[in-house]
Amino acid sequence: MVTIPPGDVSLRDARRDRERMVVLESFEISAVPVSRRALAKREDHSALPAADVTWFEAVEWCNAASDAEGLVRAYSWRGSLVEWDPAADGYRLPTVAEWEYACRAASDGPTYGSLADIAWTARDDVDGPQPAALKEPNAWGLFDTLGNVWEWCWDYADPARYADYRTLKGGGWSDKEWACRVGVRRASAPDARIEDVGFRVARGGVSGIDGVFQGWSPQADHERADIRGALPLGWTPLRELARRALAQYEAYPQPSWQSQDS
Repeated sequence: MVTIPPGDVSLRDARRDRERMVVLESFEISAVPVSRRALAKREDHSALPAADVTWFEAVEWCNAASDAEGLVRAYSWRGSLVEWDPAADGYRLPTVAEWEYACRAASDGPTYGSLADIAWTARDDVDGPQPAALKEPNAWGLFDTLGNVWEWCWDYADPARYADYRTLKGGGWSDKEWACRVGVRRASAPDARIEDVGFRVARGGVSGIDGVFQGWSPQADHERADIRGALPLGWTPLRELARRALAQYEAYPQPSWQSQDS
């Protein structure tokens, strides 16, 4: 795990043509994606990133890793909802803001170096994920944040347009170079298995600012999902699930993350 210093990052919402500045607390993030060996608890494929991993499996692995180290689980299930306790010290998926900030490592371009030197992409003509850390890291010591495998994040992609799809970042081994840029995002269903999708983990409780936790908030999910009027073809607003999520966060009896701010 690499400790990332506090700072801020600008995030763009392409659909609504908005940008927002996110203030981040310090957190930890893994230097490489979770490996196949770590995921399966086997001794083979030692440095290959795990792939074909669903978002739900990534969340479950985070809780199992927390249990193994005596840490407080970051996630719990309430029916069909997965909830994050931002104060928990256990392993978790990074928020989109955390991922972009850690990937940039104080750089301000679309990549933190030449993709030929830092990322496995279609240009390399490989037929699957490659062992981690064979190419150059960013300035904070993170390897393979761009290229190799896409990485699951905690955030919904767009609960108005794509229902419960979660965000993927970083690009993969079969993607053109334009897709392997810091600001590019992709999305998929949380139960989808995709050959070029894996994950890396974050760790560290956060207190939040005005109900926003490292760039994510249940209130924002609710507001984005509660779109009304005629919808473009194919849009599937996540109104009910977002409403339930917000209500359940607000109904917690003095949850740990709320009491820290009080």
